[in-house]
Amino acid sequence: MKSAAMQMPEPVTRKTLEREHGLEQMIGNLLRAGVIISAIVVLTGAVIWLAEHGTEHADYRVFRGRSDGLTTVPAIVRDALALHSLGIIQLGLLLLILTPIVRVIFSAVGFAAERDWLYLAITISVLAVLLFSLLHMN
Repeated sequence: MKSAAMQMPEPVTRKTLEREHGLEQMIGNLLRAGVIISAIVVLTGAVIWLAEHGTEHADYRVFRGRSDGLTTVPAIVRDALALHSLGIIQLGLLLLILTPIVRVIFSAVGFAAERDWLYLAITISVLAVLLFSLLHMN
């Protein structure tokens, strides 16, 4: 008598391979889009910053750290919506950080659709670790 955990995996068929390939393509496109969008946002912020500060002369004899208050997601979004250059750059970096998290979410949905419970559990564990590390950085 076999238990539910000891069931044999689904046989590899053309339909299974096509479904997995489609999911891999979608995740690949998601990663590419995330990187491209974040690069465009960072570049836009950099162009605005250079337009505002490009002619200033840098004084490298004294270090002046900046604390612009861009340490929380609401502050970053608020600054970006106000078209402040550093807020836009930070938003682009935040989008870059969120790209692999969205990829893990897509993977979890794909594993749930395939009823692959082991990989779904692993993926949800990875998502939990990612979210915990992102939300508890202090």
